Amino acid sequence: MEKVLLFCDPGIDDSVAIMYALLHPDIELVGIVTGYGNVDQEQATNNAAYLLSLAGREDIPIYAGARFPLSGELAVFYPEIHGENGLGPIQPPDEIKGDLLNFTDLFDVIEQYEGELTIVDVGRLTSLAMAFILGGEVMEKVKQVVIMGGSFLNPGNVTPLSEANFYGDPIAANLVMARGERVTLVPLNVTNYAIVTDRMITDVTQEEFNSFTALIEPVYSYYADAYAVLVPEIEGAPFHDVVALMTLVEPDMFDYAEKPVSVSADPATRGQSIADFRPSAEWEEETPVVRVAMDFVYDRFAKNFVQTMKLGTE
Repeated sequence: MEKVLLFCDPGIDDSVAIMYALLHPDIELVGIVTGYGNVDQEQATNNAAYLLSLAGREDIPIYAGARFPLSGELAVFYPEIHGENGLGPIQPPDEIKGDLLNFTDLFDVIEQYEGELTIVDVGRLTSLAMAFILGGEVMEKVKQVVIMGGSFLNPGNVTPLSEANFYGDPIAANLVMARGERVTLVPLNVTNYAIVTDRMITDVTQEEFNSFTALIEPVYSYYADAYAVLVPEIEGAPFHDVVALMTLVEPDMFDYAEKPVSVSADPATRGQSIADFRPSAEWEEETPVVRVAMDFVYDRFAKNFVQTMKLGTE
C-alpha cells in the first residue's frame, strides 16, 4: 500500500487524479495540499473537499498551500480548459467542508509515516518548494517524490518550450530539482500520450460504479472539447496527473533516464526543462539526479485507468 500526500490544484485532471487515488486499492491517500494553478487556492480547496465528501472521506486532511509563485507574480488560471470553478460544468459547493489545516502541519504527516510516505505533486511546485524551505531535515524522511511537470525533447503546452507547472513557478521547480532526493519526474513527453478516449469513458460510466461516476462524463466532455480546440486531431484528452500516480502502482510500465535537471527562469525561456541527453553527457558525482520518465506502455495505462475508475468507493 503506497501512502501518498498529494499536492494539487484541481482542475479537471487533478480532480480525476484524486478520484483515482481514492479508488485504487494500492494507494492510501493520507492528505491533500491545495495550491493555485488551474484555479485559485481557495477554489482548489473547495474542489478537493467536495471530492472527499462524495467519497465519504472527510477524514483525509487538507492543507493550505501556496496562493502565488515564489516570484510574487499574479497567478494565471485556465478557465478555458478547466472551467471557471475547475470542474468543467460541475458547480461544487461554495463552502469548504471540514478543517483546512496550516501548511506546516503536513510535516507531522511526514514524521508519522517516516520512510513510507510518497509525495506526489501534480500542480505548480510552489508549495513543494516551500516544504523544502521550511521543512529542513524532515523532508529527508520522505520515501520519494513524484512530480508531473516539465517537457523533454518535446514541445511545451503553454509556450513552445515550457510545460504549465514549470512555467507557473520556474524558481520553485528549479529549487525542487536541486533540493529533492529520490525524485521522479513525469513530463509531457509521456503524459501527452496518456489519452483517455470516449470509449473508455463510456466503459467507466455504463453503470454507477462509485460515487464519482456521475461526474466523470461531464468533466471529461468539457476537457475533451477544450483539447479538441488545442489539438484538433486528438481523440479524447490526456489525463496528465493520473500518470504520475500510476508510477507507484505500475512501476515497470515506464522507461526512465536519470539526469540532472534544471529549469530556466530567464524570461525568454521561462519554464524550460533542461537536461543533457547527449550520449557523452557527464556530471559531477554530487550533482542531484532526477529519474525522468521517457516512455510508457499506453495499453497498460488505458487498462489500469478503466479498471480503477470502475471500482467502488465503499
